[in-house]
Parts: sequence; C-alpha cells; structure tokens
Amino acid sequence: MFRSILVRSTSSAKQSLLRRNFSSESVPQRKVAILGAAGGIGQPLALLMKLNPLVSSLSLYDIANTPGVAADVGHINTRSEVVGYMGDENLAKALEGADLVIIPAGVPRKPGMTRDDLFNINAGIVKNLCAAIAKYCPHALINMISNPVNSTVPIAAEIFKKAGMYDEKKLFGVTTLDVVRAKTFYAGKANVPVADVNVPVIGGHAGVTILPLFSQATPQANLSDDVLTALTKRTQDGGTEVVEAKAGKGSATLSMAYAGALFADACLKGLNGVPDVVECSYVQSTITELPFFASKVRLGKNGVEEVLDLGPLSDFEKQGLEALKPELKSSIEKGVQFANQ
Repeated sequence: MFRSILVRSTSSAKQSLLRRNFSSESVPQRKVAILGAAGGIGQPLALLMKLNPLVSSLSLYDIANTPGVAADVGHINTRSEVVGYMGDENLAKALEGADLVIIPAGVPRKPGMTRDDLFNINAGIVKNLCAAIAKYCPHALINMISNPVNSTVPIAAEIFKKAGMYDEKKLFGVTTLDVVRAKTFYAGKANVPVADVNVPVIGGHAGVTILPLFSQATPQANLSDDVLTALTKRTQDGGTEVVEAKAGKGSATLSMAYAGALFADACLKGLNGVPDVVECSYVQSTITELPFFASKVRLGKNGVEEVLDLGPLSDFEKQGLEALKPELKSSIEKGVQFANQ
C-alpha cells in the first residue's frame, strides 16, 4: 500500500521485500507526468510519486528549474526512472506515453486572494497544457489540481472536446484534500483514530461548494449540530486557514501534495485492475442538475467506472447542497465561457 511506503525502514531486508512485492514483472509499467513539477505543490508531489512503487517512469515538467528537481528526486532508490523537462519545446516529450498526468501548475493563493483571483492566470495555463495533452497523450487520465478546480476542469473538458479527444471518464478534479481535512478535523472532535475515519465530501472544491457529509462519516460519533456546523465551516475554509497561517509565504502545498499523491495512487490502482477503488472526485456527472460535481467515484481501467449516488443526507447537508449549487454553476459556466473565447 502506497501510504505504508512512507513509514518503512530503509533496512536492506525491508528494501528487498519492497522489491519483491513490487517488482516490475508483477506491476505494469506506468508513466506519470507532473506538469508544474518545480512549484510549491509540484516538488513534494514529485517526491511522493517517486516513492510510489506503481510508477515506473516519472516525468517532471515546468517552465523552469525542472532539471534540478529531477536530479534531486532521481537519486532516491525506488523503482521509477525520473526525467526533467523544461520549457514549451519539451512539453511533448514530457507527455508522450503518459498513463496519468497530474496538473498542479499555476500560481498559488496569497492572503486576501480568492480562487477567482487565480482564475485569469491559471485558466490560461490549464488551457495551453490541456491542448498539449490532447495532442501528445490523449488517452491519459488527467488529475487537475490547479485552482480554481471548479472552473479548470470544465476548461479542460472544452479543450479536449475541441480537439475531438474528450473522454469524460478520464478527467478528474482532485478534491482529496477536502476529504483529508474532513477526516482529520472529524477524528479530532470524535476522539477516534484518524486512520479509521472516512468522510465523503461532495460538491466542488472552493469555500461553500465544499460539502462534507459528516452524517455518513465512519465510525459514527454523536456530535452536536453546533460541532458539525463548525466542522463543516473549517473544512470549507481549510485552504484559507493555511494561507493565513503562512502569512504570505505560501498556501497549502504540502497537504495538497499528499492528497494529490493519494488520489494519483488510487487512479493507478484502478488502471491496474485493483477492484473497489472508491474516492471522491470532481467529475462530469448526472447525479445533480450540474454538469460537473464531486462525489464518490469508483475507479477502474478506464478511469471513472461509476459515479456513485450521494446517499442519505441530513437536513443540514440538504440545505448545504442547495446553497452550493448557484456558486458551482457559475464557476462551471465561467470555465466553459473562457475555453470558448
């Protein structure tokens, strides 16, 4: 299991066990490309993907500084070969043959910035990268991290449609950090081991559009309405909490890299035929009237195998669901409009 790698000793006995369990003979060859690999999320994400035994080739791309990141990460004694690519002229090489493309490219949030403030810069970056993906690795799974995810995923969909290469099963907005936060905050209030906690998070990936379903959390805990309201608000404002705590020195880069690595690992397991891999993700969906929506998704060899129903919601969650729809609808429309300008 990917997470267990992070805590394993580097003793020779355990290293040989690792090689036996995850030899290249027993695990398919998988190329993962990270676009924006020299950035605040990209560097720790590159490190975590280098530790993942399902990855055989790790392609690191950015507009600058990627050779250094690749040299550094490439010295780690794990399975994958690492190559760094820098500049537009090398983007094709970075993408060719990729099974999974992770996109953390763009500028991070700073104090006082909303995700909408990021839109004008990051939307253009995502548009250009997706045009290249459609050309050089059109069948890869796409994990979109670049914010605002509520808009960048619809932008990607429109760019792929224009290229005649859109497959809704292969495009994912990464909302895993919302799940990670919801689990952490819930475990603290419920006084249960966080490793045992599961909390689905639906909707989108910004502010009020993030809706953790604490009524479906396991293990169940008898928390008051006030506590659940506060947990919901803290989950929705988790990114802002980190931006303010870093006081102008960055955003939620480390926890985002962790969450991105978890979701990428789930996608790779799905591609490799591991059964019953279920994660929350922002995908094309018909479970609400909105064209894109985050909910539990079963992953498989083609990407999305099934978008799962929302399940029973509490009255508070039903209110939250209706409240988030106008903002999410607006963000989706903004992305579609930008892509078609």
